[in-house]
Amino acid sequence: MAAAALAAGVLALSGQQTSLVQPTQESGQSVTPAYEGWFANPDGTFSILFGYFNRNTKQELDIPVGPANRIEPSGPDRGQPTHFLTRRQWGLFAVKVPKDFGKQKITWSLTSNGKTNEIPAGLDPLWELAPFLDATKNTPPYLAFAADGPFANGPLGTVKDLSVVLPDPVTLDLWTADDASVVPGAVRPRTPAVTLAWSKYRGPGAVRFVNERPSIEAVPLKAPATVFTGKASTTATFSEPGEYTLRIQANDWSGDGGRGFQCCWSNAQVKVSVKPAR
Repeated sequence: MAAAALAAGVLALSGQQTSLVQPTQESGQSVTPAYEGWFANPDGTFSILFGYFNRNTKQELDIPVGPANRIEPSGPDRGQPTHFLTRRQWGLFAVKVPKDFGKQKITWSLTSNGKTNEIPAGLDPLWELAPFLDATKNTPPYLAFAADGPFANGPLGTVKDLSVVLPDPVTLDLWTADDASVVPGAVRPRTPAVTLAWSKYRGPGAVRFVNERPSIEAVPLKAPATVFTGKASTTATFSEPGEYTLRIQANDWSGDGGRGFQCCWSNAQVKVSVKPAR
């Protein structure tokens, strides 16, 4: 039953993604919100998962929360990004809705380069996801901001708060663990079991990472998954003071978008309060 629901969700999802694949240019094109699907939470509520497609191959966009970047009802701010990387970005954030949400909808609307795109999202059974376990029993990598945890995996992620004074860099340490699972019968890849990618998610100025994709040093950890464990570090600097959110995405061997199965990657965020120079 679960496999059938997953297959139906993938078919529905692939139909939406076909509509997202339109001509691209280096700049001047729009950003389209992407409804990835929904999943149930342990407390009986539901999470509706979103990503986006930026049709620009070089132009990254900043779209503040407001009339041009809103989720309604109960918005406009429902945790969506305000900085948009190029091309397709999968499952960045989820909007939690109540147990009695039923057949209601929420709609994410984005206006960029003079064009408005919007996507309604709800709890249609065809769009139910299994982001914590795919059909081959693979699970997403675990992430933590300390060697002893707490560890979390999947799209909901975990959050850490930091502060820094300009022009000092902020140090970003991350611990990860994974089951290093591969599709049954497949040859184990020679690439790392987990790959990491840092990016700006929100903030008033530019963010520069010394290494956006830091390598992971193998270290033993007491974590939920222990086949592959390690630590990665980088630093970030900021062009101006303000409140920033940085996102870290961890992919296992299934890669971006989990081969279309909406599993198995993990998100985490670091919120950085950047103070003016003294």
